[in-house]
Amino acid sequence: MTLSVAQIDRETDQLVGEWLPLSEVGVRLGLSSGRAKQLLKDKKLIGVRRGGPEPEVPAVFVAGDDVLKGLPGTLTVLADAGYDDVESLRWLFTPDDSLPGAPVEAIVAGRHTEVKRRAQALAF
Repeated sequence: MTLSVAQIDRETDQLVGEWLPLSEVGVRLGLSSGRAKQLLKDKKLIGVRRGGPEPEVPAVFVAGDDVLKGLPGTLTVLADAGYDDVESLRWLFTPDDSLPGAPVEAIVAGRHTEVKRRAQALAF
């Protein structure tokens, strides 16, 4: 199975801000490059093409030496709602006054259950 990675648009790229090459994600998580790619295949992380030789992942998705808690479940819910990788990134990084802040900021703050509940509502 080959790894299919979306090309990112400029607007979403700017929303995200800081990116890490997949190889750096693997180093930070203590994983081989194969295991890091598996995180993308398993939809535990989202990686996109930004013009470089390898997929890049939003830096905020890596918390210390682990994937941001609550992120994989939220990504699954967004995929189940029909969102592709770029649409998921756009949703996660777009500020929402009712949270307040962007959904990814709420996940970082430990409010991933609230974000997941909002993502589930997108499917309806």
